[in-house]
Amino acid sequence: TKPGSNQVRDRMEGTGPRSRTRRSWIWNQFFVIEEYAGPEPVLIGRLHTDMDRNDGRTKYVLRGEGAGSVFVIDEKTGNIHVTKPLDREEKDEYRLIATSTDRQTDRALEPSSQFIIRVQDINDNPPIFDEGPYIATVPEMANIGTSIIQVTATDADDPTYGNSAKLVYTLVQGQQYFSVDPQTGILRTAVPDMDRETQDQYLVLLQAKDMGGHLGGLSGTTTVTVRLTDVNDNPPRFTQSMWSFSVSELAIPGAEIGRISAADADLGENAELEYTILEGETGETFNITGVNQEAVITLNKAVDYESRSSYSFSVEVLNPVVDPRFLRRGPFKDRASIRVAVLDADEPPRFSRARYHMDVSENCPPACTVGRVSAVDPDTGLTNNIRFSIDPQSDPEALFRITPDTGLITTAMELDRERDHWHNITVIATQRGQRSLELVTLDHSSYSELPNSQNGSNMLAPPAPYNPSQVSRVLVAIETLDLNDNAPELDRQYTTALCDSSSIGQVVQVLRAIDRDEGGNDSTVYFSIPPESSSALNFSVRDSASLVLLSQLRPLSRSASSTLTLHVPLVLRDGTSGLTSTGTVTVSVCPCLRGGARAVCLPQQSTLPSPGLSTAALLAILACVATLLAVSALSLSLRRQKRDSLSPLEEDDVRENIITYDDEGGGEADTAAFDIAALQSPHAAGPPAPGIPVGEFLRLRLAQVTFDPSQPPYDSVQVYGLEGTGSRAGSLSSLESEGEKDAEKEEWGAGLEEWGPQFQKLAHLFRDREKEREEKENDDAGAKKESEKKDEPGKTEKREGGEPAGEEGMD
Repeated sequence: TKPGSNQVRDRMEGTGPRSRTRRSWIWNQFFVIEEYAGPEPVLIGRLHTDMDRNDGRTKYVLRGEGAGSVFVIDEKTGNIHVTKPLDREEKDEYRLIATSTDRQTDRALEPSSQFIIRVQDINDNPPIFDEGPYIATVPEMANIGTSIIQVTATDADDPTYGNSAKLVYTLVQGQQYFSVDPQTGILRTAVPDMDRETQDQYLVLLQAKDMGGHLGGLSGTTTVTVRLTDVNDNPPRFTQSMWSFSVSELAIPGAEIGRISAADADLGENAELEYTILEGETGETFNITGVNQEAVITLNKAVDYESRSSYSFSVEVLNPVVDPRFLRRGPFKDRASIRVAVLDADEPPRFSRARYHMDVSENCPPACTVGRVSAVDPDTGLTNNIRFSIDPQSDPEALFRITPDTGLITTAMELDRERDHWHNITVIATQRGQRSLELVTLDHSSYSELPNSQNGSNMLAPPAPYNPSQVSRVLVAIETLDLNDNAPELDRQYTTALCDSSSIGQVVQVLRAIDRDEGGNDSTVYFSIPPESSSALNFSVRDSASLVLLSQLRPLSRSASSTLTLHVPLVLRDGTSGLTSTGTVTVSVCPCLRGGARAVCLPQQSTLPSPGLSTAALLAILACVATLLAVSALSLSLRRQKRDSLSPLEEDDVRENIITYDDEGGGEADTAAFDIAALQSPHAAGPPAPGIPVGEFLRLRLAQVTFDPSQPPYDSVQVYGLEGTGSRAGSLSSLESEGEKDAEKEEWGAGLEEWGPQFQKLAHLFRDREKEREEKENDDAGAKKESEKKDEPGKTEKREGGEPAGEEGMD
């Protein structure tokens, strides 16, 4: 077929040399219009081959995408029909394979060949905004043409065929403030003065239309919400130009005076405000602090109504960050006037000083003047309405007194600097209360007469009280001045030793004195021995501070207990004040080891049992030893009781066999793992059968309880209630009568060899004992009877068969 037609030529002529077989298919590419529908299948083309002789033997077969369902072919003529409407947006082309065969032989007349059926587009899809609706921002007061956002619509139609997918953008709503590029879809501002404070949001309706915007095209719409962002285009303004406040003169620094406010139409950092108090005489009295769009004025230092009753100043508010584009609108700051009135208040008394320092000499007699404090009533400037007192907590010993009206401080007793150098007391000043009515003084000492408004008579009124709220306090530091009233004293108790053979002039002790007065240690102290003292014959003080031996001492015996103690009295005199005191030096005279000049006394005998330990230490050691002995005795007693409780009684005849298992059980709760009936019956294990040796019986029982699951498991006791018919070995007791053994003439250990290998060692021991017994009998034949009387504890009973009764079977 020719391109664009639905007809196929019957034959296509070939040109050029016929060096190879030419292709026999005659067709071109087929087309079908999308969404085309008719009452019958639509013919879209025809296939034909030159091998077809029109004799009905040629058969056309169609295979591939949509063959048989979407596309059908007439087997005889090769006509191709479409059976249903096609959507190009769903599938734009179909690839099929055509084959011509011989109807009789079913042999391919020519090789199969592929062809394409394309779906031709029509404008059946409107533009769509996939990302809409849109939200965009633009600064307020932006210039004309400022880009805001780009919108994009898509059209599912074929952009390569016609104008079905050619879009044009237009504004449906918002043309007054915005414009849109028809080709790119970029939204821009159309006016320069969009003010956020007037309108902060705009809704724009955009349309995209295909077919190049011509009539008949399909369209789609979307919305763009344009929000204006803030810029600093508005200066701050105070909400009022004049502000008035008041503050009490009793207000402390930091107290809030008042609040002022300013407004800024901008947002965020563009609305940040800074407040300042303009320089002036009140700049140090008040302070201002901004809080959001409000400012707090606080008191920076105390005010006094009597000094100044009002303050006036100006405050300024401004934006810290300014956009220079809008400076033409004026300064971005504002001013306001502030007036603060100081309110008069009944203030407490005010001391003339914040702290007083006074001094007084020690030992001054009572009522000695220390100093004076003064205070004034700041409201009236008077001093005669102030009453003074001392806080008892600051002067617990009541060392000082104060005159209530004048503030004169005196001592109540003598002070001692060496005891307390400083005294810190608190003086209280209290303002007297004011009378509300005029008082007429009567003869009564302290009462006043008040008029009675009801009956015209007069009545007595008590004196005006003191107002406890109007109280001030001040610290008074009183220093006690020193007087030279203390005599020098020895700095310590002196005890020294002296050899009885010491030579005359030997220094016994170097003395040192102290003086508790201020600077007293700088004065000279003189030491002396009273002449009337007997020590003056043997000792003297030289060089003002050395006790020396004046005369030879009487020699002592050389025994270790020979000692002589001398107490040497001393007189100490202050060279400045002449004050004196006494002291004593203890001198121990003892025999020397080698009679040298240095006192090295012989060791004295001690009557203490332990020279290195005190009596308390010895008592502590004895107490510890006694405690250990008591604990040891208690432990031994408990162990003996436990052992006795576990030991069987002598008359009990118990035979136990401990069976050991290597595995572990399930504990006390595991009652289903074995049959516990055997444990409940202690005589479950019977005696050995007659004729079975005891050793063999024990091995059988051990194997039984080891491998038989019905037997008691783990550590269990096998009890044998019967002892059998007796043992041929006889009794093994050491108490058995050897006379009986003689009578029986039975060989020791004869039956043990039959018990098995476990008893071979025991049988060997009995044979050795039998040999020793025979040798002894041969040596002591003459004394046998006497020996038997002494050694035999008694005769044992025998059974009728000649075998001893009561013998225990061995396990």
